[in-house]
Amino acid sequence: MTVQIDQPREQHQRVPPWRNVTFLKWAAQIVFLAGFLGVFWILGSQAGDNLASRGLDVSFDFLDKPPGIALAEGIDVRPATGGRALFVGIVNMLRITVAGIFGATILGVIIGVSRLSNNWIVTKVAGAYVETVRNIPLLVQIIAWGVIITTIPGDLQLDSGPLGCAAAESGCEGWFFLSNKGVSFAWVFPADGFWQWFAFLGVGLAASIWVYRWRFRLKEEQGDETYALTWGALTLVAFGIVGWFVHPVMGFLGYLWGWISDLLGALPVWTLQAVLALLTVYFAGRWVKGFLDDRRTPAGLAKLTDDDIFRIGSAILAGLVGVFVFFRFPGISDWMLNSGRDLFSVMDDKFNFLDAGSPLAFSRPSLLQPGNFPNYGPTGLTMSKLFFPVFIGVTIYTAAFIAEVVRGGILAISKGQSEAGLALGLTRTQLLRFIILPQAFRIILPPMGNQYLNLAKNTSLGIAVAYPEVVAVGQTLYNQTGATIPIILLWMLFYVSISLFISAIVNWYNRRVALVER
Repeated sequence: MTVQIDQPREQHQRVPPWRNVTFLKWAAQIVFLAGFLGVFWILGSQAGDNLASRGLDVSFDFLDKPPGIALAEGIDVRPATGGRALFVGIVNMLRITVAGIFGATILGVIIGVSRLSNNWIVTKVAGAYVETVRNIPLLVQIIAWGVIITTIPGDLQLDSGPLGCAAAESGCEGWFFLSNKGVSFAWVFPADGFWQWFAFLGVGLAASIWVYRWRFRLKEEQGDETYALTWGALTLVAFGIVGWFVHPVMGFLGYLWGWISDLLGALPVWTLQAVLALLTVYFAGRWVKGFLDDRRTPAGLAKLTDDDIFRIGSAILAGLVGVFVFFRFPGISDWMLNSGRDLFSVMDDKFNFLDAGSPLAFSRPSLLQPGNFPNYGPTGLTMSKLFFPVFIGVTIYTAAFIAEVVRGGILAISKGQSEAGLALGLTRTQLLRFIILPQAFRIILPPMGNQYLNLAKNTSLGIAVAYPEVVAVGQTLYNQTGATIPIILLWMLFYVSISLFISAIVNWYNRRVALVER
C-alpha cells in the first residue's frame, strides 16, 4: 500500500506597497504631478485675482474689438479688430520666414561648398564670411542694417535713378532704386490668373509624380534606362504650358472657397470648439495607438514598462488639457473662425473667371510724387526700410550657420567616394551633384532644420527696428488693451505651432531620404 504525503504548497506573499518599487515609483510621480498642478492652479488663480483687482484684462475679448492702432505695413494697415491686427503681424512674420529660408539655404550652400574649394581666395573669403557673421549678435546686425538703410540719401528724382528712369504718365519707371525709403527693383509677380494656373500646376504635379513612378517601375522590371525623372519633369512642364492658356477652367474652385467662407461665417463658435476638441482627442488616441503598435510582436503586445504607461497617460492627459483649453477660451475659436472666413473670402476673389488673365506679370519699379516728395509706386518689388534690415539680417546670419552644416556634411562623406568619382572621369560639379551632396543631405538635413527653426523665431527681433511682425503688433495691442497675458499666450501658441510645422516638414523629408536597413 502506497502512502501519499501531501507536500505543503509554497505560500507567495504579496510585497507590501511601501516596499513595492513599482507602486512607489508611480505614487511619487502622481504625488509630484498633483502637487505641481495644485501649485500652478493656486498661483494662476491668485494671479488672475490680482490682475482683475487691478483692472487688467485676462480674457481674449480684445480679439473682436477695434484695436485703435495703425500698422506701418502689411495686408491691412488699419485693422478693424485685434485679431485682424495679430493676423497682419503673422503674415508679415511669415513673409520674412519663407523668403529667409529660401535665401539662407541658397547662400549657405554656396558658402559651405566654397569653403571646400581648391581656390585659396574663394576659401578664405568664405571662411571670413562665416567667422565674422556668426560671431556678431543678430540683433546688432539687424540694427546695423537698419542704420545703413536709413542713412542712404533719400533725394529721389522723377527724372533719375541708379539704372535709369523712363518717363511715364504717373511718374517714372526704372530698374532699381535705393534710398532711405527702402529698396525697389524689377520682379515677376503673380497676376490675376496666377491662382487658377497654380491649381492647374497642382494637377500637373500629381500627374508628373504618377509618370515618374510608372517609368521608374518599368526601369526596375525591364532593366533599361527609362529616364523617369526627365519624363516626370516634362509632364509638369507640359501642364504648365497648357495651363498658361486654359487655366481659367480652374475658376470653379472659387465657388468652393466662397461656400467655405460663408459656412465659416454662419457656424457658431461652439462647433469649432467641438471640432478642435475632437481633433485633440483623435491625435492623442492616434499617438497612443501608434505607440502600442510599435511594441506589438507576433506573439502579441509586449509587456509595457512603467515608463511606457506613463507616456501613454501623458498623451491622454495632453488631449484632455487641449479639450479644456478650447472650451475654456472661446475667443480663440472665434478668432480662428473669423481668420478662416477672411482667408477663404480672399481665395474666392482670386479664383474669378472674369479676372483670369495672364498668370505672371513682369513689373518694373516706379516713382510717384503725389505731393512734395517722390515715393515708390505700387509696381516692382519693394522692400521697405523696416522689412529690409530684418530680412537681410536673418538671411545672412542663418546662412553662416547653414554653411558650416553643409561643410560638415560634405566632410563626413568618405574621401574614397570622391576618389572613385574622379577616377570615373566626373567633373567636380558632377561629383558634388551625383555622389557627394545626395549622401551629405542625409547628414545635413536634421541640423539644417534647427537653423530653419532659429530663423523663424529670430524674426521676432524685428521689433528692434519697428517692423510690424507678430511680437511688435502684440506689444502695441497689450499697451492699448492691457491684455498682456492673453497676448503672450497667443505668442507662445503661435511660435510653438510654427516650430512644430517646420519640424514636421523636415522630419518627413528626412524619413524619405533615410537609408532603409534590411
